[in-house]
Amino acid sequence: MTTSNAPAATTPVATAQLQPYIFFYGRCEEALQFYKEALGGSYESMYVKDTPVAEQFPPEASGKVMHASFTAPGIAFFASDGREEKTIDPDAGNIAMALSFTDGPEGERVFNALSAGGKVTMPLDKAFWGGRFVEFVDRFGIDWMMTLP
Repeated sequence: MTTSNAPAATTPVATAQLQPYIFFYGRCEEALQFYKEALGGSYESMYVKDTPVAEQFPPEASGKVMHASFTAPGIAFFASDGREEKTIDPDAGNIAMALSFTDGPEGERVFNALSAGGKVTMPLDKAFWGGRFVEFVDRFGIDWMMTLP
């Protein structure tokens, strides 16, 4: 393994939090209950039908988990049933990296850096839950979801 021991030019102040975002394609509630029992955690879920954008989804998506957060001691992740546009390919994975920023300009800088050479799949725009949101795939094929103030 190669490592870099060179000190960073500056040590940045933490303005972001990184969490995995796992997609369960229709089995999110089942998976969350499983992890709750196995890990002793808890979760909160938001369903498509309970959001102000519910009419933008097909009727069959109404009862799907749009977003959930799971926590247990030392463990935190986001989850969803996912969207029908994304092909389910178990070999390709079902995880995105979710970054939440407290500093808008720093979030924009990181978004511009990470998305360079990649593909923006949902442009940076206002989010109904507050702040701004963007989705993209970086040049290495990693899915990213970012929330900025």
